[in-house]
Amino acid sequence: MRQALHTTQTEVEKAFLVGVETRASADGWRIDSSLEELSYLAQAAGAEVVGRLTQKLKKPSATHYLGRGKLKELLNLREECPYTVVILNDELSPRQQRNLEDALEVKVIDRTALILDIFAKRAQTREGQLQVELAQHQYLLPRLAGQWSHLERLGAGIGTRGPGESQLETDRRLIRNRIHRLQTQIEAVRRHRALYRQKRRKSQIPIAAMVGYTNAGKSTLLNALTQAGVLVEDKLFSTLDPVARRLALPDNRNFLLADTVGFIHKLPLSIIAAFRATLEELAEANLLLHIVDITHHNAAEQFQTVEEILADLHLDKKPQIAVLNKMDLVVQSENDLTELTAPLKLPNDRAVPVSALKGWGLDKLLDKIAACLA
Repeated sequence: MRQALHTTQTEVEKAFLVGVETRASADGWRIDSSLEELSYLAQAAGAEVVGRLTQKLKKPSATHYLGRGKLKELLNLREECPYTVVILNDELSPRQQRNLEDALEVKVIDRTALILDIFAKRAQTREGQLQVELAQHQYLLPRLAGQWSHLERLGAGIGTRGPGESQLETDRRLIRNRIHRLQTQIEAVRRHRALYRQKRRKSQIPIAAMVGYTNAGKSTLLNALTQAGVLVEDKLFSTLDPVARRLALPDNRNFLLADTVGFIHKLPLSIIAAFRATLEELAEANLLLHIVDITHHNAAEQFQTVEEILADLHLDKKPQIAVLNKMDLVVQSENDLTELTAPLKLPNDRAVPVSALKGWGLDKLLDKIAACLA
């Protein structure tokens, strides 16, 4: 196959990052910030980044993503930076990927494949593994064309008579069957979750679900509030599987605090669709806690990215609190906590500054949650 979504090589791969900046991009992200995030993703997947290349175009080339001149420059840079894999900042069409691999003679992967590779490494529960595998197969299916052309039985002769079936057709059939089985298994998970949610509704326990950009500190906050013992790492997508814990409010009412998968810039719709069973927890929530790493230099862009994904999921009308996390990196003590809402263009009554790591501002956050759930 042309590429494996989940590398098993022990040797560290040398990755060269490539991005196209288009005039149509209106999401506020600069190309250097976007490639910086792509670099973190590549490192999370186990690669060593050895170089970057960008190009301004009205739109990416339909055949090679890059223009001819930049493609030639990228090819020549291999002598200076001996890369073994090229990672593109956007999702490639099957045609673009094949043409790039033919021209560069190295493995070429796009942003979607990179995120899926990280997901495959991080998914721990059976549900998470099913959802990642479904997204991988749906990504791979349209990219099969030409991958096994050397094995196809062309022409006449012994062994070619009768209906036959090319290796490509066989692979397509196998992947479609696997996708169907995965969808069936995930549907069973959804039904189980629906029964669980029905029981929760009968108990009338309200739910607050945490959403946010990956690595904004959702798991740290969950641990700080509930002692859940969830894995916390300074990595993108360190946790994928949903976690819910019961918590008491200051007025002695109980509510459920749920954590979900983190979002990221240019998160492909195919991945969002695959995680539908998990994200349905957001639809059931009475309140959304949007966790923001207020210290990140792209905090405003990250905030807007999550808001746009919530809008795509038709969740933008739900009551929401912006939790401005990692304030310990901004101020010296809990007494200095202030609402840094200006970059996010939020009214002060929608935001609560906290430090999940230090435990600062958590009482005020619980008071805010209680008021919203009342």
